[in-house]
Amino acid sequence: MALITLRRNLCHLSDFRIQGALAALKNQPVNHVHKVVKEHLCPWFCSLQSEPFRVRFHHACCKKFHSENGNALHPVGEPVFSQIHDWDRLEENLKNVDEQRFYRRLSNFTSSEEVLHFISTLQTLPDTMAAGALQRIYEVEKKDGDQRLPREILENSAFQALCIQFEQEPSNLSNTGLVTALQALTLLYVDPQSSLLLNLVAECHHRLQRGGLEVHSLCVLGESLIKLQGPGCATLELIICQLQGEKLEKFAPEDIVALYRILQACAEKVDRHQTFLNQINNFSLSVVSNLSPKSLSQMLTALVVLDQTQALPLVIKLGKYVVRHVPHFTNEELVKVLEAFIYFGHNDRFFTKALEQHVASLCLTLDPEVVSKVMEYCCRKQILSIPILNAVAETFVCQSEKFSPSQISELIEPFGKLNYLPPNASALFRKLENTLLTHFNYFPPKTLLKLLHSCSLIECHPVNFMSKIFSPYFLQQLQGNESCLDRLSLAQLTQLFLTSILECPFYKGPKLLPKYQVKSFLTPCCSLETPVDFQLYKSVMTGLIDLLGARLYFASKVLTPYRYTVDVEIKLDEEGFVLPFTVDEDVHKRVKECTLPEPGLPGHGRVNGTLG
Repeated sequence: MALITLRRNLCHLSDFRIQGALAALKNQPVNHVHKVVKEHLCPWFCSLQSEPFRVRFHHACCKKFHSENGNALHPVGEPVFSQIHDWDRLEENLKNVDEQRFYRRLSNFTSSEEVLHFISTLQTLPDTMAAGALQRIYEVEKKDGDQRLPREILENSAFQALCIQFEQEPSNLSNTGLVTALQALTLLYVDPQSSLLLNLVAECHHRLQRGGLEVHSLCVLGESLIKLQGPGCATLELIICQLQGEKLEKFAPEDIVALYRILQACAEKVDRHQTFLNQINNFSLSVVSNLSPKSLSQMLTALVVLDQTQALPLVIKLGKYVVRHVPHFTNEELVKVLEAFIYFGHNDRFFTKALEQHVASLCLTLDPEVVSKVMEYCCRKQILSIPILNAVAETFVCQSEKFSPSQISELIEPFGKLNYLPPNASALFRKLENTLLTHFNYFPPKTLLKLLHSCSLIECHPVNFMSKIFSPYFLQQLQGNESCLDRLSLAQLTQLFLTSILECPFYKGPKLLPKYQVKSFLTPCCSLETPVDFQLYKSVMTGLIDLLGARLYFASKVLTPYRYTVDVEIKLDEEGFVLPFTVDEDVHKRVKECTLPEPGLPGHGRVNGTLG
């Protein structure tokens, strides 16, 4: 990045190096000074006139006050400040008020031009505030979606003055000003090989080797170096080493989250840092209550990337506070939270309730990615949430064009898996059919197969598309470059084929070849059948033994001719007497029972019985 056409002495920006200074005051009695302080004079917000008398505080030199023209500081008969610490306190209070007002003004600006115009009106500007101005420029530019600064900003004289001051005098910057400026310029995509960034990085490395950076500065520097040089840079390992040597009690909540982000970037080295991670996971339990929605989402994301499955107490506590912030998450943050809960298998009825309220109230305005992720969460955790399913069905009917093929599949799949038809089912599947007819070729083969299979589970049989999915051309596309079709795809094809035989006898199109049919839908890795609730199954078995008198009179896990497995089968003769399950002759009826868990209600279930 070229930094040229710098206007000389622009607004006295060379005063960056002044860390504590009283602004120039007009030649007034000390009681006027009291009045100025009382009114919280902000010396950096107003343009000062030239005057014959200015006061400067030489804090690092002689701890004395001097007038520029050599006159006595205190007129006779006026009260004086006899103690230097009074002046220290005065300066510190004034500085705090100034910083608060400065950052408050910055936060109100909505464009880089406004920020730079404001900066150009100031007489002096400490390095931390100058770095804060650069950060605000990044924030407003990020909203526009452009990663790089426009030319008019780069050529702005105030922006160039800020950059040149950081480039030429990095050794005079405070730790906070140094790392914050580096962070802001990195986020603004300034050329990593520019002298500006090279000088800042060199100064940071020098201070790092001396051990002169505190916890917060180490965290900011670590994240900046990851963006500049990647997670493999040697300096990053030194930063992590120094952070390990600090007491976690010194870390602010935002520093803990930053530490997770740094370790997340080095996920391939997680084994090396696992002991440190265990300490962080345990300590983080005490800071969860102080985290913002953004920080909660980032911490959960880091735990997923770092595969911290042993940190379930932390995940549970994060989930507790996530419930309070569901309406406040951005779309991206809520998606990350849902992904983390899916990954860790976390399910909380209070979170489900909060999610229901959020989706039901904003369903038509939610981002399609959020809607599809909410449905994936309900599907994976088998949460039969009527408010969510109804709201999503209504959203798809009204705004189907917003959803991509993969999102449509994720949206429809829970209806089949949870066996639920919404009130507007006819409109929903009519809209789905029209979408498929119009954009059939845009759906990836596996996505399309999963979608049509989900429809068949709730008796919305895709008869109009069966001839296409049973065709050799589609099967070849489905197989792709693999040597054979995967087990799940074969099972879904088989189930759709059986549907065409049993439920749609009027279908006269192509049949599925035997080599693409599975013998059983019950497989260890990817079964289409609902997993058995073993506690419920054990109770049913015990009850049947008591009822029938012996285990001999019923069979378990029986494979039917239609590839389904039933949990229990009882054979009856013509007079209705129970036969031993080993008998195959004189069987008049077969009673089949399936133990099914209720969706979303762990530990509950029902027993379905059929006669055959």
